[in-house]
Amino acid sequence: MRNYDWRIGMTGREDVLFQKMLPAVFFLVAILPVSLDLAGHAPMLSEANARQRRSGEEDSEYNKDLDIIGISSVEELARHAGRDAQNIRMRPGQYHLSDYITPEKLREMREARDWHFIDFSGNENMFDLTGVEIEVDTQLRQELRAPTHNPEFIVSGNKNTLKGLTMTNTGDGTSAAGNVLSVSGADNTLQDITLHMRGSYPYGYGDLFGKGGGPIIGHRKHSGIQITGDNARIIGCKIFMRSYGHGFYVQGGENAYFKDCYVEGEMRSTDDMLAETHGPAYDVDFRSVYRNRDGEFRVLPSYMKSLAEDGFRSYGVDGTTFINCTARNMRGGFELRSEGHRLENCRAFGNERAFWIGGNSKVKRSRGDAKYGPLLFLEGTGSSVELELLPDESDKNVHALATIHGSGHTVSIRPWGGERRDALPIRVAFSQPGGGEGMSPYGQNEARDLILENMTSMPVVIGALARECRVRTLGEVIENEGEDIQIENLESPR
Repeated sequence: MRNYDWRIGMTGREDVLFQKMLPAVFFLVAILPVSLDLAGHAPMLSEANARQRRSGEEDSEYNKDLDIIGISSVEELARHAGRDAQNIRMRPGQYHLSDYITPEKLREMREARDWHFIDFSGNENMFDLTGVEIEVDTQLRQELRAPTHNPEFIVSGNKNTLKGLTMTNTGDGTSAAGNVLSVSGADNTLQDITLHMRGSYPYGYGDLFGKGGGPIIGHRKHSGIQITGDNARIIGCKIFMRSYGHGFYVQGGENAYFKDCYVEGEMRSTDDMLAETHGPAYDVDFRSVYRNRDGEFRVLPSYMKSLAEDGFRSYGVDGTTFINCTARNMRGGFELRSEGHRLENCRAFGNERAFWIGGNSKVKRSRGDAKYGPLLFLEGTGSSVELELLPDESDKNVHALATIHGSGHTVSIRPWGGERRDALPIRVAFSQPGGGEGMSPYGQNEARDLILENMTSMPVVIGALARECRVRTLGEVIENEGEDIQIENLESPR
């Protein structure tokens, strides 16, 4: 701290008087939120206190550290989102985006072709939004009329952390294939973010009537968190899907890392859909984009469909890591068909399919069920997969426990929490059905140099395109049409 000689130019009497007054002076300096101007000017508020006074939060607990900038409105959040090197803390409570995105603001955004409600374009910021809930009326997005594939909120800057925010969709507005939050900058972290999703059309049928080009019913998706930037860290985030779209999905960047994340959709039976007497599905006579097992493009009864898309999804991006993540009631729990992914202690419950894994990937100590669809689709080359099978079952149609094709894979499946009663085959040298759809038929595909360890009682079917594979199994091999297949029958442990 800089040292000043307070007594220069003082007389002896002034010196004595000053020494008597010194304790009181130090006391006042300690308790007053001011900066003393030693040149004799009037005292001024420190910059940190000035910011607090402007936000009206000088008495708040979370503003006592003067390094923290306290804010208490969405407008302030948007303003600080474009600045650098800040430590922002927002007053806990519920906020309405419509208080900031007014009709006039929407008009300005459309004219400027600004399609994001808030762009976190600054760098090296901490946004502590713990206890903050922003209510987002989906009608705002509809009125903005943004082009396809534009997020409502985006982190385009670098080295930022967003922590603790909850965003809740309300209303029934829809838009062209948008999502709530994207991370496009590098080295950003989302921590303890929670999304409550709604706002898509049609909702209630999953992907039966289309998911990309050429749909039978034109759809407007609404997805959750998209990653396109390098080194994104997604920690402890949760998404509750009540809209048709993906939960977490990676469409660019490198080294995305997910830990302790959770995504949950909801399921609906095709029997319930077919019982409708009006609505969009009824209007198209329940025609589907998928060819079913009867050879028709029509919805079949006795299947379960997720009303969302995939929980964790990669699009042509390799090398993503998932630690202790969970997907429940989604179309695909983990659909990672590109290469080099790592999953550890991940779980998939009640999905249409639990794990769809591409080549050169490692799945360790993970588990799922085959309640409504297969535990595993595996393709590509050189993957190592360790899965535990839960005993959960349903009265709906499921046609395989797993399909495995490709080369050089090592697969281990063990029971967890008891044995499944209803027999489902592990199909070696079979491909997944078209689009992964459960009511569509399976194909055959080459499988070579595989090692399968089946420690469950489930049967194994080996197709005609299997070559040079080794199978160790507790369950019966009920069909073997492959060549050079080594089979070792294991005894059940007592």
